[in-house]
Amino acid sequence: MATGQRSRVAILAGAKEVISSVGSYESLMNEIAEKAEVSRATIYNHFSDREELMSALLASEVERLISMAQSAPSKKDALYQLSRAISDDAALAKMVETDHSDIVAITTITDHPLWIEIHRAAAKVFGEDENTVGLILRWLIAQVTSPLTQSQSEIQSTRLASLL
Repeated sequence: MATGQRSRVAILAGAKEVISSVGSYESLMNEIAEKAEVSRATIYNHFSDREELMSALLASEVERLISMAQSAPSKKDALYQLSRAISDDAALAKMVETDHSDIVAITTITDHPLWIEIHRAAAKVFGEDENTVGLILRWLIAQVTSPLTQSQSEIQSTRLASLL
């Protein structure tokens, strides 16, 4: 991985770690730089401002979840892995606690390019049926504000997979 790419990955990981501690509104670029072990200038070499950094972090997380679902050995496993990733995400949990408007924005299905990408990926993994894809996406979105336990994820992903 090239140095620039390593820095970008470190910055995104640092941002997620800071958000997990203080939420997105309270996150400061110098704290992100410290966690990423880069200078603030390096952050600004990659991102023009905090909003662009947060958008890139969201896109990176979506890409990670899509990749996870696509590489799962079965639909049930994909559902379970996605459920656990969302339910166990410390950054999302902190944002639910501190950043209500951001949570509403990222959990509202819109015609934003990321939502279009999520929808296409879900259709590819779980089938083209619009109702099924909608059900799965809404089930996953609900876990942002109401995380599931491991056993709940297991039971519910098994039931959902049986519908596919």
